[in-house]
Amino acid sequence: MTEAQRHPDIEIYIKDRSLEQITDWLATHCQPLKRDFEQGQVHHFVGLINDQEVPVMVHEKVSGKAWTSVWFNSDQTPWFKDLDCAEQASKELDTQIRCIASGWNTGDDPDEWWKVEQGNSEKIQWRT
Repeated sequence: MTEAQRHPDIEIYIKDRSLEQITDWLATHCQPLKRDFEQGQVHHFVGLINDQEVPVMVHEKVSGKAWTSVWFNSDQTPWFKDLDCAEQASKELDTQIRCIASGWNTGDDPDEWWKVEQGNSEKIQWRT
C-alpha cells in the first residue's frame, strides 16, 4: 500500500480511557451512534458518518488493562489512514493513541506502530 492510498478500514488503540469516554468520543463523529450488540468486553455499534452506515467495534483491554481497540470496519470515515484518526483521537481524548504504521501489507513489520501523544507522532516497536 502506498502512502497515498486510503486505508480500507481504520483501527486505533486508546490508552486509559473508559468505555463511556470512548463512546462519547465516537458519538461526536458518528451521528447517530447505535449499540448493535455486546459480548463481554466487545461492543459493536453502527454509526452514521457522512450518510454512510459504518460498523464500529470497541474491544476493551486488548493489550493489558490499559488499551482499548476501536475499529471502524469501513473506508467511509473522515480519516484517510489510521494515523489521521489517531492524531485526532489523541487530541480530543487527551491520551496516547497507537495505530499500526502501515496498512497490514505482506512483508510489513507487524511490531512497527505509531505512538501519538500530546501532538507528537513517532514510530515505535510495540511488542505485546
